[in-house]
Amino acid sequence: MLKIIGGGRQDRGVPNPVAPYDAFLLVSFGGPEGPDDVLPFLRNVTAGRGIPEARLAEVAEHYATFGGVSPINEQCRALCAAITAEFAAHGIDLPVHWGNRNWHPLLPETLHGLAESGARRVLAFVTSAYASYSGCRQYRENLAAALAPLGPDAPVVDRIRLYFNHPGFIDPQVDAVLAALDRLPAQVRPGAALAFTTHSIPEAMAATAGPTGGAYVAQHTEVARLVAAGVAAATGRDHPWRLVFQSRSGPPNVPWLEPDIRDHLRRLAADGAPAVVVSPIGFLSDHVEVCWDLDVAARKVAADVGLPFERAATVGTAQAFVAAIRELVQERLEPSTRRAVRGASALWPDVCVAGCCPNPRGPRPAVGGED
Repeated sequence: MLKIIGGGRQDRGVPNPVAPYDAFLLVSFGGPEGPDDVLPFLRNVTAGRGIPEARLAEVAEHYATFGGVSPINEQCRALCAAITAEFAAHGIDLPVHWGNRNWHPLLPETLHGLAESGARRVLAFVTSAYASYSGCRQYRENLAAALAPLGPDAPVVDRIRLYFNHPGFIDPQVDAVLAALDRLPAQVRPGAALAFTTHSIPEAMAATAGPTGGAYVAQHTEVARLVAAGVAAATGRDHPWRLVFQSRSGPPNVPWLEPDIRDHLRRLAADGAPAVVVSPIGFLSDHVEVCWDLDVAARKVAADVGLPFERAATVGTAQAFVAAIRELVQERLEPSTRRAVRGASALWPDVCVAGCCPNPRGPRPAVGGED
């Protein structure tokens, strides 16, 4: 069993020569927890983008469907609790903290508290598994902005690598698709199509994501392939599958990644598909974009075209995923620890290369990279 004590401290006389960290920080998107939070939250999300209030009010109606509450914050609390228990079970003595990009607990609040407590080095895990500006670099920019006011008291924050191809991220999604297939009527189950969804982004942003460009689509395609292969191995049959997109926003004249999930469902029905399982591989937990875009909007389209529809669960707090987070921490604490990768994609580096996932609005300071 690995015994890790943050910051070079000692516990029960056990020295810690390899662990320079004082805390683990879960970094997430955040979401409103009541009707009064919705518009302020949406203004935080869209700050600096010139989104009209009328458009924000339209999106706020999606949240109203769920009582003005996004599930994401409660799911982050559950994930923090699961990580704490996993660390304790494996002798990792790192306190678990949580900060969000867009709603309380906000990153500046959390990092200020960590600095006041004397934390000097923090290991951050971002709830986004893939390379893109909004899923990687923007979190690094948010961390840098939150640290800047702390001056010399600011802790150093190291970000854990991208983990889209870690077995602990893949396997729970295989299980979730199998469970969704089992919920379909038996007569349509064998020929059911699989639709793997993620957040659409502008084509130009997708083309620059990652050190060689195109990583956003390539990484999602690899995950979709791995999950489909896992399902085929478990069921003994291949299911047709495709990577599709959801949650498009922005001006209609700007090309975004397609096909949209709703258009894809219409095409599946027209082509005679007997059923579909939709797997939101781009998201770690349920939130309003998953619940509204899939459970409400996409499900309605499927019903309208007579296509039996089931939605697979997100990884959430699946034990294999929580164990993967612990393994990712152990990688940073013990460099000799085996780094797990599934499939053909390479291991993502601990430190992002210069120019990775550039900000479309111009360079900004970031944490956890070379630039």
